[in-house]
Amino acid sequence: MESGLEPELGLSLERRLEAVLIVAEEPLSIVNLATSLGAPVPAVRQSIERLVADYDGEGEGKVRRGFELREVGGGWRIYVRPEFDSVVSNFVLTQNPSKLSQAALETLAVIAYKQPISRGQIAAIRAVNVDSVVRTLVSRGLITEAYTDSETGAIHFETTDLLLTQLGINSLDELPHISPLLDDGAEGFDGVA
Repeated sequence: MESGLEPELGLSLERRLEAVLIVAEEPLSIVNLATSLGAPVPAVRQSIERLVADYDGEGEGKVRRGFELREVGGGWRIYVRPEFDSVVSNFVLTQNPSKLSQAALETLAVIAYKQPISRGQIAAIRAVNVDSVVRTLVSRGLITEAYTDSETGAIHFETTDLLLTQLGINSLDELPHISPLLDDGAEGFDGVA
């Protein structure tokens, strides 16, 4: 074979399409797929149609898969079926958590040590706007609304059991005491006595 675009012997077009689609981060057009696999556009179109039908469980004795091949934005991509969104969301939040930003970690620490605490109190301690960070922590299930102050309407937040699980501790009492980590102030601000 002279070109990397020529089909691999023994590998069907459907299997090669699956291999490319499973790693695609963006939808891929039929032309893009055909070019990358060195296959004719009509053959790729027919293979895509067969994969869609296969994943949808069309045909006798076939099973509908938990994922689907969907055309979006002028291209094709493999997606989780909507009815499995909660399963995948649970997995992502509990089994495969993505890293938190430094701002999110700092905000989470403030909440863990000072809870229940309002967004305004967190912002005063951190001296920055924490609205988006708090939304991120709530969406990841690491903090939750504890209560709403009846006088001010401020929502107070507290950590969740998921945070304890992620930290590998049984209670917040197992967090290190923060006072030994803080400067005693003997040297004044910025090290000037």
